Amino acid sequence: MIRVFIGYDPREAVAFSVLAYSIQARVSEPVSITPLMLSQLKGVLTRERHPLQSTDFSFSRFLTPYLSDYSGWSVFMDCDMLVLDDLARLWKLRDERYAVMVVKHDHVPKESVKFLGEPQTRYEKKNWSSVMLFNNAKCRALTPEYVNMASGLELHQFKWLESDDLIGALPDKWNHLVGYNPPRRDASLVHYTQGGPYFPDYKDCEYAEEWRADRGSMLHTARRTA
Repeated sequence: MIRVFIGYDPREAVAFSVLAYSIQARVSEPVSITPLMLSQLKGVLTRERHPLQSTDFSFSRFLTPYLSDYSGWSVFMDCDMLVLDDLARLWKLRDERYAVMVVKHDHVPKESVKFLGEPQTRYEKKNWSSVMLFNNAKCRALTPEYVNMASGLELHQFKWLESDDLIGALPDKWNHLVGYNPPRRDASLVHYTQGGPYFPDYKDCEYAEEWRADRGSMLHTARRTA
């Protein structure tokens, strides 16, 4: 079973639904999809919202190993994404040498504000944590207590690991940053990190048509013929 946890923000509920559909429509193995909703994490994630926190799941993503009972592997991804490939191909990249595997972007955003007027922050390893393959048993440092007290930089820069040598690299096609990375037609996972096509200002961004196509397929109902 491929275990997937997706960050959930009510302002992007449609993004979550289309992402989940895009996974299910293409995956060739059984998959479970869990939304990381703050309303379901009361008593677990107790920290107050940080002024620089742009989404509800900025910190809850790091509870993925805990919610997986620190066993096996799990995938985390932001909700502002679209999967255009068989997720089993990403799953097959698991490497027991590592505690976590990510696309190691060299990403320095130029803007200071992103979608819905949320702040855009700059830091080392920016967007590494937007798609993570967690080797859960090696991520026992991510207890609810630690996730509630650690700083954003400690979490997103993987300071909870003993060494950066425990961070494995994924092919960059598994976290293509729309608007930052050079356009490409072979992306396996598209990340609308500036803003998705469900926002008017980004309706014509790269891979917008693919997103709308999946949304249309998700909403389509066909009359059964005899």
